Amino acid sequence: MASVSSAPPATAARPRKARAAVVASVIALVLIGLNLRAGITGASALLHDLQLVLGYGPLVASVIPSIPTLSFAVAGAATSWLTGRLGVEKSILLALGMLAAGLLVRAIPSTGMLLAGTVLGMSGLAVCNVAMPSFIREHFAHRTSLMTALYTVTMTTGATVTAVAVVPLAQELGSPSAGLGAIGILACSAFLGFLPVALHAHRNSVRGTSGQVPPWPLLRTRKGALLTAIFTLQALLAYALLSWFPYMLTTLGLSAADSGLMFGLMQLVSVPAGMVLIAIGSRPRMVRPAFCLASVTMIIGVAALLVLPVALAAVPAVLLGFGLGIFPLVMVMISRSGRDTAETTALSTLAQSTGYLLATAGPFGMGLLHSATGGWTLPVALLLAIALVQIVVAHLLTARTKG
Repeated sequence: MASVSSAPPATAARPRKARAAVVASVIALVLIGLNLRAGITGASALLHDLQLVLGYGPLVASVIPSIPTLSFAVAGAATSWLTGRLGVEKSILLALGMLAAGLLVRAIPSTGMLLAGTVLGMSGLAVCNVAMPSFIREHFAHRTSLMTALYTVTMTTGATVTAVAVVPLAQELGSPSAGLGAIGILACSAFLGFLPVALHAHRNSVRGTSGQVPPWPLLRTRKGALLTAIFTLQALLAYALLSWFPYMLTTLGLSAADSGLMFGLMQLVSVPAGMVLIAIGSRPRMVRPAFCLASVTMIIGVAALLVLPVALAAVPAVLLGFGLGIFPLVMVMISRSGRDTAETTALSTLAQSTGYLLATAGPFGMGLLHSATGGWTLPVALLLAIALVQIVVAHLLTARTKG
């Protein structure tokens, strides 16, 4: 009888533990999201001041904004293998440790430490980028759109707050390097917040047994090719803007603080834009209109950046911010793709590693073209051409979801 009477409390304890695991996963998701662009936008907002203080030349100034996308390509390509060996959760924990260490290293006022810390931190970021769609699919299988929206909204929120706050913080600390390194404290909180999730996965074998799917053969499939193409185009546009938008405004006559505010405005608009676009795209027959709305707005925003005076920088900032809202739509499509977690990871690895490798041409090319021409007309005109190609690829990608 004693064993029978003790059964209900044990049974009741299991749902409580399951709920606690879900809550911990949601908290970890938010903390990770807050970090996944903060280190990039923080460096972008301080790029002009870092160059003045550290004294590096135009080549290094062009290389620094290119490191994130290049690291995403190289380290991201290994994520499918890494998650196959360690599991999704342990891979993300390792990546968060790399991210925190890399961002903290950038506090050292040295060009070498700035470069090394950026490579280390962005490599950790790459693994998180690729692994998160699989984490969402594995832990929130019936709420992929909601969790992807939460993840991308917190990502953009972290980027926005960092873009606005990092310049005043650096001024308060008396060093752009110190301001940049302070972002690492946020990454440490993400590592600590995700630690219980990784421990729970280790103890309870949360990871499935679907094995490892090689990503590269998927490039020969229609789905793999189009997902890679749309990810490449939106990443090239996004990281070109994230890397150079505040610097561009500063060289055109705005103060560093005002440029940071415009940069923050662009990021801020992308938060509700992503939510609106996911809400539209989650309805039947509305995936294509959602992609087209984001792409057309990006085209108009780049054109406005090309023709409007810098005094009206808020106009392209708002339009470009809305256009950046395409990212959550792409991530939702990746999270829903694949027959299981392993194939989702493979598609994510393919799209992100290949996409980021090609997208490196965005920030690096803009920097070199600006140095070569002494202006921003040609770099921005090329961004406009890329935005036009994006709407064509978005149309092809969503062809099967129409009607």
